[in-house]
Amino acid sequence: MSFTAIAGPLGVLAFGQLTDGLLASRSDGSERRLRPGDVFLGVQPGHPFRATVENTQTETAIIDPVLLSQVADTEPGRAQQPVRITGYEPVSPQAARQWKDTYTYVRDCVLDPPETAGYPLVAADAARLLAATALAVFPNNALTDPTIEDRRDAHPATVRRAVAFIRDNAHRDISAADIAGAAQVTIRAVQLAFARHLGTTPRAYLLRVRLDCARQDLLAADPARRTVAGVAYRWGFHSPSRFAVLYRQAYGVLPSHTIHQN
Repeated sequence: MSFTAIAGPLGVLAFGQLTDGLLASRSDGSERRLRPGDVFLGVQPGHPFRATVENTQTETAIIDPVLLSQVADTEPGRAQQPVRITGYEPVSPQAARQWKDTYTYVRDCVLDPPETAGYPLVAADAARLLAATALAVFPNNALTDPTIEDRRDAHPATVRRAVAFIRDNAHRDISAADIAGAAQVTIRAVQLAFARHLGTTPRAYLLRVRLDCARQDLLAADPARRTVAGVAYRWGFHSPSRFAVLYRQAYGVLPSHTIHQN
């Protein structure tokens, strides 16, 4: 069908890729005409918009703007401008391809398998992956390079506070911003501290802690009632096969071997 829609601010970011038809969108004082294959930001959180569609088919990801600050830079305890997308088009054709590939991966490999439903860590990681990809694909105001203050704050005490928070909260949906806030530094500082003192990233460290927690679950599980896939999903590993690879690398056996030891 063809129609025109006029709407007030929706409070969300709507990223899409046009797969068929035509789409004209007007907001923030500019108009964009899109054709099949185009990747775009259709809606800014605080702006009204007008859209005219002609036999349009799109694949869309609706993202809470808060997620941008959870994966980009924040400075705990200090007011600052929120992280936001500043343009409606990808920064390059390669960036547009990155969005398409990530969207397809999340749709088909993370969220489509019905058995992943009901596992909040899987859904949360998928949402943050899309938010991080949006920041890599579209122009934005996020800071990426460590400042002098970040380098100063990247000391062992930062790592200790972050590690303690991760270990105490691995079962929860925690973000990079949560880890940085617990360590009382910026996301850039905590990333630099982990690289400097542990040779890894906060994200990789969190995954290893969750892997250890999954192993404890497998050791205590009744094989008649629990499955390896269920344990993997509980701890945020959306792919049981990938979980098995990581598990074998860490412990020298497959997770199925551990659960059947009981």
